[in-house]
Amino acid sequence: MRVILAQPRGFCAGVVRAIEIVDRALLQHGAPVYVRHEIVHNRHVVDNLRQKGARFVEELDEVPEGAVAIFSAHGVAQTVERAAEQRRLDVLDATCPLVTKVHVQGRQYVSAGRTLILIGHAGHPEVEGTIGQIPGTVILVQSEAEVATLELPLDTPLAYVTQTTLSVDDTRGIIDALLARFSDIVGPDTRDICYATQNRQAAVRELSTQVDVLLVVGATNSSNSNRLREIGSETGVPSYLVADGSEVKPEWFANAQTVGITAGASAPEEMVKHVIDALRALGPVDVTTMAGREEKVEFKLPTKLTQPVVTGETQS
Repeated sequence: MRVILAQPRGFCAGVVRAIEIVDRALLQHGAPVYVRHEIVHNRHVVDNLRQKGARFVEELDEVPEGAVAIFSAHGVAQTVERAAEQRRLDVLDATCPLVTKVHVQGRQYVSAGRTLILIGHAGHPEVEGTIGQIPGTVILVQSEAEVATLELPLDTPLAYVTQTTLSVDDTRGIIDALLARFSDIVGPDTRDICYATQNRQAAVRELSTQVDVLLVVGATNSSNSNRLREIGSETGVPSYLVADGSEVKPEWFANAQTVGITAGASAPEEMVKHVIDALRALGPVDVTTMAGREEKVEFKLPTKLTQPVVTGETQS
């Protein structure tokens, strides 16, 4: 069996930053530190950090007053920020800078007097956080069909922003529907969608032309991982989302000579290796990596985590 790995795949800069924030917080403060919601949507990452001493909570009232609290990469509402202040929590914000960029754009549009439309999936933590960051009404739109049902005058001053992890194609269709229906609407270009989302989607489209089966390594609650699987399916290639090698089923490869593997932005490379090992259990495997874009993006850590950690009585 020939296996082709997508390039790029796996961790993006926002995920690397979020995980490092938890790691450094544990090093600096000791266990436990408290993380509101999953730091990123991947069970293996969360379990690893839990073993190191991170405690994951759903709400801040589960965090002792004055403790270290970390906001996940998906971002939080302003009500959560205020609740943290009231509980005198030592907050470290792991919100992805590209998500923060969406928050800033949304507030600018609202302050200019526009009604804001958010293109995204209901219930996703990033969507809930974005809605909670905007001081005004936010209308959530999930599909092109929903654009036609919006009960707004056609000349309403509107603006749109998007969930960062959506399919570029899906988002473009909704944006085109909004532009066709409303006469006064502005918004960022689809190029403003997360670079990692775009790069991984482009790589999967290219990879799908070369393989008989596509495996996407990622969590079922990971939006960007689900989009990658959907893109593979749309090209006509049988595509499966797996958390690790234990979920690989031999019958998927009965007539397959070439298998493509990619990974969502929150999936660690060790899980990709786990999947390859599962394929090796079925027979000989030849692994290659496709040519692709090299990502060099890095995001800065919070300033209070970049100070040297004192590990003894003196510090050199």
